Amino acid sequence: MTVSSIQLKRSPWQNVAILTLGFWLSSSLILDWVIMPSLYVSGMMTQAGFTTAGYLIFWNYNRIELLAAALVVTSVLVLNKTQFAGDHWQRGTTILALLLLAVPLLATYFLTPQMSATGVQLNLFESATEVPATMNLLHAGYWVLEAVKFVGGTLLFWRIRK
Repeated sequence: MTVSSIQLKRSPWQNVAILTLGFWLSSSLILDWVIMPSLYVSGMMTQAGFTTAGYLIFWNYNRIELLAAALVVTSVLVLNKTQFAGDHWQRGTTILALLLLAVPLLATYFLTPQMSATGVQLNLFESATEVPATMNLLHAGYWVLEAVKFVGGTLLFWRIRK
């Protein structure tokens, strides 16, 4: 009987980065392609309280994203110092990890508060039938950040798992 002794020699920090990126990117896909479209189709976005509900959803989710990004940056920095020291791997992965940290920082401290402020109905006697042009611009910024997150996260995922 022959037993194979092939083992993966993966650092625990690689596992942390891979699992965190997997969780983060998959939860973003669920939020962007399942939850938000469901709310839109159900007509909730035309309700008066949607701005508050949307802000609460994204306030919570943005904090989870910040934690995930911090874990990824920490993992990459530890891997740079221990496992891949002196390798050309360092600069590119560090830049990708910092770019991924910038995405939830911008979403948390710029986009979400701006979207919330733009969507608030200040005049109770007027009905909001039209989406303000500023909101469309902010949504475009959000989708650009999401694209950067998915492309950067996927590239970083493939670089780390090697």
